[in-house]
Amino acid sequence: MSGKIELMTVAKPGDIEKKSFEIIDSAVPEPRKYDGIEWQITRRMVHTTADFELIDLVRFHPEAVAAGLVSLRSGCTIVTDTEMARCGIPMRRMTPLGCDVRCLMNDPEVIASAKKNSTTRAHAALELAANSLKPAIHVIGNAPTALIRLVNLVEEGKMVPPALVVGMPVGFVNAAESKAMLMNSRSIPYIAIEGRKGGSALAACVINALAEVVLAERDLSGEI
Repeated sequence: MSGKIELMTVAKPGDIEKKSFEIIDSAVPEPRKYDGIEWQITRRMVHTTADFELIDLVRFHPEAVAAGLVSLRSGCTIVTDTEMARCGIPMRRMTPLGCDVRCLMNDPEVIASAKKNSTTRAHAALELAANSLKPAIHVIGNAPTALIRLVNLVEEGKMVPPALVVGMPVGFVNAAESKAMLMNSRSIPYIAIEGRKGGSALAACVINALAEVVLAERDLSGEI
């Protein structure tokens, strides 16, 4: 069987993203489950994965969006649990905001600590970040152990609650459970996904969506 495949004509790379958002918007007509900035974040998550089910799985703490925007406006430190997530938050967005994005997974101190204490490097990296960098935003898209440790440290009073945690570990072992712990915490603003889905790219795109909001604000005010 053969047939002619008609392709969309897209002139510029930026037009691809614009057209993608238009397709998502048309596929999910108003009134939507989320609106405003929450919809911008959710739409980017769907764009990143082509998975419309995420609309029903994403969860927003009531203070999450506002806290994330305040942090980005102030030039905060963001710590990711993987290099992939770090690379997924491009400096072309972060540099104009004065934000720093770090991943400590390959830090010698983390490697030594994980070996000494028989823990994962993600667990050790979370502790080092909490003690030395004190990031405003944690982006966790891969390691349930990091998210579990973060929640435990906050609940034990050993760590000041971050302004925002993007909690989206993916997988079958403790991924869903770690996100449930985060969402059950009363003191941590979060953007998370119920269940097993997630990943570094997905967690990173949440920060990109928030950053685009702040960059648009500054563009309108003539700051960039």
